[in-house]
Amino acid sequence: MALVPCQVLRVAILLSYCSILCNYKAIEMPSHQTYGGSWKFLTFIDLVIQAVFFGICVLTDLSSLLTRGSGNQEQERQLKKLISLRDWMLAVLAFPVGVFVVAVFWIIYAYDREMIYPKLLDNFIPGWLNHGMHTTVLPFILIEMRTSHHAYPSRSSGLAAICTFSVGYILWVCWVHHVTGMWVYPFLEHIGPGARIIFFGSTTILMNFLYLLGEVLNSYIWDTQRSLEEEKEKPKLE
Repeated sequence: MALVPCQVLRVAILLSYCSILCNYKAIEMPSHQTYGGSWKFLTFIDLVIQAVFFGICVLTDLSSLLTRGSGNQEQERQLKKLISLRDWMLAVLAFPVGVFVVAVFWIIYAYDREMIYPKLLDNFIPGWLNHGMHTTVLPFILIEMRTSHHAYPSRSSGLAAICTFSVGYILWVCWVHHVTGMWVYPFLEHIGPGARIIFFGSTTILMNFLYLLGEVLNSYIWDTQRSLEEEKEKPKLE
């Protein structure tokens, strides 16, 4: 795809996330006033991750346009660092966390919405904002993956990073419960300690699986793309 359309697309997605975050923060919900505020919800953390990621994408595109043909080696080094940061964020955070939020939210919602998104929230959060937080994340990140090739880190370092994020968030949820006596998500109130340990362990495993899925999907998309380009470049036999 051409660079300019990619820039426009990324700017549009970034503005979309900024709008979602602003509207979400403007909502006066009781949970926003309690310990941890919005930061105790993985959905909000994911929105911040996606906004920062696409912000880096936009910054990378702007830097690429400014450095193109300049011959300035220092600027090229800085651009390579930005591209590396962009690729790392997609691999370790934006893709696995984004897909996790969408998949887990809608699976639990379909089973029993009261366990994760009580009907009471409909009085505070409009439908379009709910989909902005829990639905459009997936197509946005898939579009980005299809738009540009992203170099994944070594598998060991990537898995270590996503495990660190997962365990860190689980410990944060447990700490909020320790301080307030309430679980961040209603369904955690209805299961025993053993089931919670199994759930937390399963979510960490799922995060690792989604990291590997992103790696495989990224390779598949761009290996197929290269194959198509090579086929086009082959001389046609008369």
